[in-house]
Amino acid sequence: MKKTLIIWGAITGLALSLSVPVQGQQQAGSMPAKQATGEIKATRDIKVVSSAGARALADACSAWAEQNKQVVAMAILDWGGNLIESHAMEGAAANAIDTALLKAKSALRWRRPTSETNKMVRSGENLAPTFMRDFPQPGALPIVLNGQVIGAMGVSGADGEKCAQAAIDAVFKGQATSSMR
Repeated sequence: MKKTLIIWGAITGLALSLSVPVQGQQQAGSMPAKQATGEIKATRDIKVVSSAGARALADACSAWAEQNKQVVAMAILDWGGNLIESHAMEGAAANAIDTALLKAKSALRWRRPTSETNKMVRSGENLAPTFMRDFPQPGALPIVLNGQVIGAMGVSGADGEKCAQAAIDAVFKGQATSSMR
């Protein structure tokens, strides 16, 4: 029995070692010239909304809401959908942060303002957000910096997207946008 296992292991190992170079040659032949010469970029730099940046977004949105006599709650997500900041102003509804979070997740997933996603759903152009447990209600924006979505901000109450846009403009000083276009 032991002898059979050793022989079987040797055969399997030999078969694997013979198939690896062939597979590698096939892949190298189909790779672009850059990758074949070893010049592939194995990593990429990703910007993220920092905790301090998220706090600044919440403060800027709150300031805008106060100035416009509105009560809002907000949720700020990083590029991976992780909640990094949330805040509700005094008088916000009990479900306001939950609503802001759902909106932010929808803006992040669809990489567009939730008002645009809402229009797509209402027109029947794309009903997927309703089947994917998204919340395509106006009030959230993706945060786009140098063509990369680095996070999203959802705002519940009043003029949510205006509040989020004012916060993004104030914190990123015009360097970030809320659209991939």
